[in-house]
Amino acid sequence: MKVRNTADAVKLLEHAGELIRINEEIDPNLEAAEIQRQVFAVRGPAILFTNLKGCAFPAVANMFGTRKRAELLLGSRLHDVQALVQMKANPAIALRRVVLSLRAARALLHALPLPVFFRRSAAWREIRISDLPQIKSWPKDGGAFITLPQVYTEDPNRPGIMTSNLGMYRVQLAGNLYQKDREVGLHYQIHRGIGVHHTAAAEKGKPLPVSIFIGGHPAHSLAAVMPLPEGLPEVAFAGALAGRNFRYYYEEQHLVSADADFVILGEIIDGETKPEGPFGDHLGYYSLKHDFPVMRVQKVYARKNAIWPFTVVGRPPQEDTIFGELIHDIAAPMVPASLPGVRAVHAVDAAGVHPLLLAIGSERYTPFMQEKRPQEILTQANAILGFNQMSLAKYLFIIAGEDVPGLDIHDIPDFFMQLLQRVDFRRDMHFQTQTTIDTLDYSGTGLNSGSKLVLAAAGPPRRELTGSLPRGLKLPEEFSRPCMAMPGVLVVQGSPFISYARAQYELHQLDRRLEGQKALRGIAMIIIADNPEFVAAETNNFLWVTFTRSNPSHDVHGIGSFIENKHYGCRGPMVIDARTKPHHAPPLEEDPAVLRRVKKLAERGGPLFGIL
Repeated sequence: MKVRNTADAVKLLEHAGELIRINEEIDPNLEAAEIQRQVFAVRGPAILFTNLKGCAFPAVANMFGTRKRAELLLGSRLHDVQALVQMKANPAIALRRVVLSLRAARALLHALPLPVFFRRSAAWREIRISDLPQIKSWPKDGGAFITLPQVYTEDPNRPGIMTSNLGMYRVQLAGNLYQKDREVGLHYQIHRGIGVHHTAAAEKGKPLPVSIFIGGHPAHSLAAVMPLPEGLPEVAFAGALAGRNFRYYYEEQHLVSADADFVILGEIIDGETKPEGPFGDHLGYYSLKHDFPVMRVQKVYARKNAIWPFTVVGRPPQEDTIFGELIHDIAAPMVPASLPGVRAVHAVDAAGVHPLLLAIGSERYTPFMQEKRPQEILTQANAILGFNQMSLAKYLFIIAGEDVPGLDIHDIPDFFMQLLQRVDFRRDMHFQTQTTIDTLDYSGTGLNSGSKLVLAAAGPPRRELTGSLPRGLKLPEEFSRPCMAMPGVLVVQGSPFISYARAQYELHQLDRRLEGQKALRGIAMIIIADNPEFVAAETNNFLWVTFTRSNPSHDVHGIGSFIENKHYGCRGPMVIDARTKPHHAPPLEEDPAVLRRVKKLAERGGPLFGIL
């Protein structure tokens, strides 16, 4: 079945038994999002909302909720694009694998964007921002947001579709100080292509034309989040992945996607900002209210059979987890080609993606050394932190692949075990301070500001990890309720965090009490948390709490710590203070009343009966 827009995708999913319709009136204020979250959590079907309260348009959610559905929507084009990436990474394989070459050629055939003659009056009707589904996901969100936008801009210095950027930057439709139907908020983070275009337009003293597309072929949404090298247009990738050239036309200075379900056209005036947010984000917390660019709305269009696709962002795993899996599978062959010596990289979804990055590198150049230690993998770590969006990583843990042949980078407990067995905390902790981190990460010292820690391990195991609570462990009175999160990782409860000055005193007491204790021989890492039982209950809890609630420069310590020639190290276990701090953003919590309403839909006779 040919898929061009969201209506076609809905038909495909429904025919495959992968979609349900909810015809009851559903409130776009929290209720639709809660339904999506609950259905995604049980790996349920895509959901078509045909009767959104106060809105004439239907909406669909959870289209990418399972890997099976994502592959159904993309079909054989996913394999075509994977073949194209493999050829780019290793051109020599094309000479040996004819099928791979044919698949890559087919992807290239659809990569070139296609200008079309378009009769707008025949396919579109003009509407207002307030006519769009006003979907609000979390109770403290600042208003309704577009959660699957494709934001298109061109380079003012080299205009044209082949120098364009198509990114997924969140768009606030209403709330705060935005003028109704005339303004929307545009939030984009650092290291994003739209920022380059915004800067160039400002230097010219001109507004930046912006086009926002919602819907179209589902591949367009995936293309908007794909971390492509600068200069490679996402619209080309969108066409290759859709198996259908990206079709477009120009309306004055704005490019318009001819296959989109909805289009918003406008411009950004340099210096015009308004408070945007809060917004429940993918770290599992609210990103708070900050000034971001305002887009002046000029035109809003809807296709005559338009369906509004949306998702819900929150603590992983969510629907965007599937996006991450697809991106990894597509881009994986390019990692060794772009980063020599690096075998694999994994941005850990459960930790919010950017807070924790795992890598497997290579130590190839000094086989004659008697003591193997991290050398080349440190060079590789620096390359990773300078590569594309990986530069936003806060913690980077890298291990030499020769030491653990066959190590699966996605087996996180095994990766941690191998790392913690080998790391020497006296030499293998490498900090970067006063640097940039993810805009959405509030563990640092300010917006976009924080620190990084590289933990590198190479060589044979140097310690045996224990998986049971150490016998005879003695803690200072400020710490209690010890439990094990995984072998070698001890979690303890600390008193409620008051200040960093108080924390320094408490950590000093912990250091004095624990240094030299034989009970710590099998412990490599100590986590200080508000609720140690929650952290230790499952690996995802450990990853989420530890790496979203700590800033390396302020919150990483060590038992028996020292500074020698400006290098920080410790003789005992590494300590991470992952308590909630006063400057942290609040975690996401569901509205109990809305949750009760959704549960009623799962009762006998309800549209979610048998699903939830």
